[in-house]
Parts: sequence; structure tokens; C-alpha cells
Amino acid sequence: MRKKVLLSGMQPSGETGMLHLGNYEGALKNWVRLQNSGKYEMYCCIVDWHSLTSNYKHTKNLTKRILNVAADYIASGLDPKKSTIFLQSLVKEHAELHLLLSMIVPVPWLERVPSYKQKSVELGLDSFGFLGYPLLMAADIMVYKGEVVPVGKDQAAHLEFTREVVRRFNSLYGELFPEPQPLWTEVPILPGTDGRKMSKSYNNHISLGDPQEIVRKKISSMFTDPSKIHRSDPGHPNRCPVYLLHKLYNPEYEKIYNPCVSGSTEWGCVKCKKLLTEHLLAFLDPIRKKREELLSDPGELMRILASGAEKAREKASATMREVRAAMHMLEAEL
Repeated sequence: MRKKVLLSGMQPSGETGMLHLGNYEGALKNWVRLQNSGKYEMYCCIVDWHSLTSNYKHTKNLTKRILNVAADYIASGLDPKKSTIFLQSLVKEHAELHLLLSMIVPVPWLERVPSYKQKSVELGLDSFGFLGYPLLMAADIMVYKGEVVPVGKDQAAHLEFTREVVRRFNSLYGELFPEPQPLWTEVPILPGTDGRKMSKSYNNHISLGDPQEIVRKKISSMFTDPSKIHRSDPGHPNRCPVYLLHKLYNPEYEKIYNPCVSGSTEWGCVKCKKLLTEHLLAFLDPIRKKREELLSDPGELMRILASGAEKAREKASATMREVRAAMHMLEAEL
């Protein structure tokens, strides 16, 4: 059976680019599962151009951030032999298709994308690149004739925008692109150390590459149930960020429920955090050690990205030849 083409990517954002537990649980773990199913032709991109929409002033450490994401991809289970792992900017066809699509997409389509107004206010972004971010995302998918995209419900609007762009192109120039379908992912809202959603923007995240002592420090400072002031106070585990992480990383998390809700003096938040730390380190240590091994040879990581880009470029350039022909560009007539 022919494998369906799947495209997904992450930004090398933040100070280090390192991915965090929220990135892993929300996307990366699912990519590895899809890869290992053998059903998809996988393209896993590091979208460095996208990162410039908000980090255009901070490019000195961009290479470091890119390598950290590449290491996180592979250390978490993505296999360069099974998935095409590559850097967006090494495949110039993304930019060419983005340019051509920008000629046919009305500006109001971009302005109505939900995240545009929200982030433009929150982050003070007003560049042309930021406005065109969803269109570049559409080009990322379309240049491989992507058929499926793993997304959470919160990303539905972005994927529907891509589908609209596909329909507009096909109506103007002929049926060239498939409409990408969502592979809905149940994305757990992972709590950060301050109880809010884990995010680099909030600086409340636990990175996949954090050393043990940093993980211990971050967990020890985590918010817990605000109504449990004293050890003997009854707790409410299902609204406690620490317990929510227990449910993911402690296979025996149910055993701590009753001592918590009963206000047992034998069980307190400090003890609960220490137990979570041990389970979390057991999960993170193999990933951290693997990524350290990978980062010890940055040349090899660059070779993996370059090799992936070469493979991606083969498919992207074939698509662009079809696009130019469909649009009657001069090259198609020569």
C-alpha cells in the first residue's frame, strides 16, 4: 500500500531551542508512534524561518537552537532512517511556493486567523512575515503534497486555512494539491511549574535536556493545590499540577490519591514532589544521555539535517515543477 505523506514541524525557539515535556507529550511522542506504524511517509521539519517571526532580533544562537531540536527529535525516538528529518531553510522550495501562494491569497484571509490578532497584541508583532506565517505553514505542507497533518484541536484553524489555500490554487490552476486531512491528536494540557500551561513563553517548562539537578529544583518549586496549606489539610489531586504530572510519569499514581485527599500526615506535598522527581528522572535520563551523545558530534547532526534536506528537496522540487507548469511560468515552456 502507498504510504500517505505526513508533514509536521517545530520551531527552534526560546533561548536554547530545547524542547520541553509539553512539546513531547503534545506532539513528538505521537510523531514517533506514527513513524513506527509504518503507514506514513514522514517529513519532520525544524522550521527555522517560522522562528524568525518572533525571534528575528536574536539569531546569534540560532544554530545552537537548531541542533538542540534535532537532538531532541532523535533522542525521543525519531529515526533518520524512517523519517526525513530536515531544516526548513535548506529547502528553498518552501520559500518559492510561499511567494507564489502569496499572489493568490487575499489579505483578509490572513488577518482572520485567530492567532494573528491575539499574538500581535501579546507579543507586539506586526511584520509582514508574521502576517504571512500561516501561508508559509501552508507552503510547508503543500510543497510535499501533504495528505495528513497531526494536530490538536487548537490548531484546527491553521489547517483549515491550508485547505482553503489548496482549494483556491486548484480552482485557478487545476487539481494539483490534495486537501490535507487532520490526524487529531489528544494533546494533554501539561502544567508548568507555576500551574499555567507549560510554555517557554512563561519560563515554566521542564526541558528534555535539563540536568538532574535542574529538574529537581524545578519540581521542588512547583505550585501544588492552593487550598492545601498544611500537611493535614485535605488535598484535591485533580487540580494539582504535581498530581497531573504523576498521572503521566508515575505508573502507580493512583496510590497517592487517597493519602492526599484524606490529609494524611504521612503524606505531604514535599514527599509527593520528591516521588514525582524520581519517576520523571527515570523517564528523562535516557533522552538526556542520548541527546548529549548526539550533541557531542554536531557535525553528524548537521549531516543528518543536510541528508534529510536533500531527500526533502527531491520531492519539493518535483512539486514545484508541477506548480510552475500549472501556472504557465516560463520555465515550463522551455
